[in-house]
Amino acid sequence: MVGQLLLGLSILVGLHELGHLLTAKLFGMRVEKFSIGFPPKIAGFQWGETEYSIGAIPLGGFVKIAGMVDESLDTANLSSEPQPWEFRSKPAWQRLIVMLGGILVNVITGIIIFVALVYSNGETYFSRDQVLQHGIVAYEYGEAIGFKTGDKILDINGQAYQSIAELSSGSALLSENGYYTVDRQGETIKISIPRGFINSFNSEEAFSKFIAIRFPFKVVAVDPGSGAEAVGIAAGDKIVAINGQSINYFDEMQAALKEVPNQTVQLVRQKGTVIDTLAVPVTAEARIGIAIEPLIQPVKKEYGLMESLIKGTSRAFGAVIVNAKALGKMFTGEVSAKNVSGPIGMAKIYGDQWDWVKFWSITGLISMILAFMNLLPIPALDGGHVVFLLYEMVSGRAPSDKFLEYAQKVGMVILLALMVFALGNDILKLIF
Repeated sequence: MVGQLLLGLSILVGLHELGHLLTAKLFGMRVEKFSIGFPPKIAGFQWGETEYSIGAIPLGGFVKIAGMVDESLDTANLSSEPQPWEFRSKPAWQRLIVMLGGILVNVITGIIIFVALVYSNGETYFSRDQVLQHGIVAYEYGEAIGFKTGDKILDINGQAYQSIAELSSGSALLSENGYYTVDRQGETIKISIPRGFINSFNSEEAFSKFIAIRFPFKVVAVDPGSGAEAVGIAAGDKIVAINGQSINYFDEMQAALKEVPNQTVQLVRQKGTVIDTLAVPVTAEARIGIAIEPLIQPVKKEYGLMESLIKGTSRAFGAVIVNAKALGKMFTGEVSAKNVSGPIGMAKIYGDQWDWVKFWSITGLISMILAFMNLLPIPALDGGHVVFLLYEMVSGRAPSDKFLEYAQKVGMVILLALMVFALGNDILKLIF
């Protein structure tokens, strides 16, 4: 979990800072330091004019460009005449490209990752047609807004969807006056998405409390010593009724068994063309000792290179749009600031198991979010420098070095406060 986070951040931070380094060197600026991680330095080497190092605090990185007021607050040489190799001596448009270099590299990295994932893995999902055929199972959060098990979701916000995952996507949950259109036993109803409903989805586990597709099933294995084994239930059998209640879907069997813990049920079993009735004991946990397999399979869709390029790019920028919406709604109070996560929360998203597809999916997402966050107009972030450079290009006057120095200090205080807040959120989630 921590290893995956450190690897992902190291890749993204290294590429981000490399974007600054390459654009700075392109315009003849002297790059004094390139670091992945913050001091103290644990390893490094000198190559040409630049010292390359790895810092002990793996939560960021930096590039120190001569003649630039940055987070190092090294202003000792700024009182002297600007030298040709310094940042401050270059035209504003070149300095602007240098400040955007890291952001552009993160955007390109995110796009490449998403395109590669789409091209190599395609998509696997339960489709709208399957939802309309079988309906959904409504769990805690789904029932809270009005869904019922068996509902067939026709659309979201009046638009048809492709996969069931879209129904709980950020773009859906953040939509203004959002709603689902549902077919409930032949009656069409509208289920509104409550304001702030997205706050319920503050962890990966939370999505399992919303909705899922209903599925018919068959037995694929029987637990040794279980009641099911004792009465002869075997792999390939189908359960068609319990205590006179017809069973078509797995959730129906679960609900029927939960009503009779520690009792014996009359279970109708279909084995091939033979149908018989068995008396099966139910455990206190409402189980009879079988493993099941769904009788519907998700849709598997593959894409060519051009299709992957379009879809992967759309996914990458879709992540930015969702985060921008969430940030905007955070200021209005609709999205809780408690959803802000720090390094602990990010590590939990990666999970305990090493899955390369999941690793690159999360890393691609973080790359796009880093690009977006770095573009925010906060001093000490790239976006803060961009704002000052745009002011200089429009007005023809550069802010003073003293102003930039104070702006950097203010920005660093803001960033430190945000980091403390995010880490505090992580700790509170662990405790509660």
